[in-house]
Amino acid sequence: MKKILTIEGMMCAHCAAHVEKALAAVAGVSAVSVSLADKTARITLSAPVTDDLLLDTVAEAGYTATGIRDE
Repeated sequence: MKKILTIEGMMCAHCAAHVEKALAAVAGVSAVSVSLADKTARITLSAPVTDDLLLDTVAEAGYTATGIRDE
């Protein structure tokens, strides 16, 4: 399963890398690609992960996920 998160607050490549690292550390996430230009994170899941956990992970990293959808 794949998810796309819309993320606000990323201002530079370091911000995007920080979000990518945080999401990649979530159990069940097999791949993450964060686009600073699009303000999105594309996440590939290898096991079920709740949307709330993904949203909370972004918030704990210091950013705001304003949307999440299945790809």
